[in-house]
Amino acid sequence: MATVIASQAMISGMFSIVYQGITTHVLPLFKVDYTSTEMRSQIYIGFVNWFLLFSVLFIIYEFKESSRLAAAYGLAVTGTMTLTGIMMTWIFYLKKKKGLTLISLFVTCIDIIFLLSNAYKIPHGGYWSIIIGAIPFLLILLYTRGQKRLYTVLKPLPLTDFLMRYEMAYKTMSKVKGTALFFLKDPTEIPPYMIRSMFVNHILYEDNILVSIIKRDDPFGVIGFFKAELSDGLRIFEIQLGYMEVPDIEEILREAGIDEQTIFYGLEDIETDNIIWKLYTIIKKLTSTFVQFYKLPSHKLHGIMTRIRM
Repeated sequence: MATVIASQAMISGMFSIVYQGITTHVLPLFKVDYTSTEMRSQIYIGFVNWFLLFSVLFIIYEFKESSRLAAAYGLAVTGTMTLTGIMMTWIFYLKKKKGLTLISLFVTCIDIIFLLSNAYKIPHGGYWSIIIGAIPFLLILLYTRGQKRLYTVLKPLPLTDFLMRYEMAYKTMSKVKGTALFFLKDPTEIPPYMIRSMFVNHILYEDNILVSIIKRDDPFGVIGFFKAELSDGLRIFEIQLGYMEVPDIEEILREAGIDEQTIFYGLEDIETDNIIWKLYTIIKKLTSTFVQFYKLPSHKLHGIMTRIRM
């Protein structure tokens, strides 16, 4: 019974941690299924479930007996305690809480002693803790470095420069009736797909709304609101979410009275000879896009491809 309870806690905890990693942009957009109509936080992430399954089966095959797990388990526990202590000390230091910083530093030093005393277990099976732990760590490094590199290559246009071109186009171009949505990470920088749709393909709607999703430091709460109008036919709608919230973006838009005809979003076709960026490209292809992750209505989506070289 204790094993069953512990395994359920492990699975649900992994789902929660990975989802927070997704929403804070340190992990790819793995497919998330919402399994309850009453609790938004009740989710299922297939990748995590299968990763745990294969990890457990491999450990069973490798160690065969629970008594042989002692080396790997001891190193994993002391390593987790040490990393937690380091992070706590860092957070208290940044918040300028000197008393808590000193206490946390003292506890961390004890954890480090425990970790060093378990170092002899590495060649006796403890190395598997390091290998398995390195998989998500390397995934995070690869994804975050790839996202930064992609952002640099895309070269977004500053909002002030965009507004000059937009105002001229809005006065001279024929416009499509209705409302169009454009999802942006940062409304102060305009991505290439939006430039292409408006100024290259000459698709300009009467009402254009830039939607940005911002994660707050607090865990719960959802609010959506319009900010100041940028220009004729151009507005910003900001959605603020607690970092543990599982939002229904379409419902938030409906509550704000937004009835869009089209949702524009960008796709990247990446060309590269670098093995690191090739791995990053594979991750991008295997995981969900932004519109799939937030389950936006497929009949309104209009994707615009941008070919880049990394």
